[in-house]
Amino acid sequence: MTDETATAWRAGEPGVLRLPSGRLVRGRGLRRPLDPAAPLPAYGVYLLGGPPPALPWDAHWLRWPDFRLPAERDRAPAVLREAWRRCADERVEIACGGGRGRTGTALACLAVLDGVPPEEAVAFVRRHYDRRAVETPWQRRYVRRFPSAG
Repeated sequence: MTDETATAWRAGEPGVLRLPSGRLVRGRGLRRPLDPAAPLPAYGVYLLGGPPPALPWDAHWLRWPDFRLPAERDRAPAVLREAWRRCADERVEIACGGGRGRTGTALACLAVLDGVPPEEAVAFVRRHYDRRAVETPWQRRYVRRFPSAG
């Protein structure tokens, strides 16, 4: 096993999104069981209304109710920036219950951080991750207004 396969996802694995820079991040719905043969993340960001179960890897919970926006709006950009930074050389996953709305919104924010124009980030995630990602008008607006710098 090379260092790259030990620390990064493989493009084409279920849920793996390749950002324009080449960084790979996995989106996932927690209601679907994790494939026992799938590699485990090194770091995960869990977008849930309540705390996630204990996980054997480094994890961050961002309080984010279903079909809504992050409850901790001041903290959310920093958490997503950390996920973007770490996915350069670690297996990072972003997950919510279904893996589409909140996860898609967060992935679109990572795309903005990676240089995708905010007005194109939702379409990018829908094209490369899930065609139904980012479920609500306010989630789309959140991505368009997401701060790419700072």
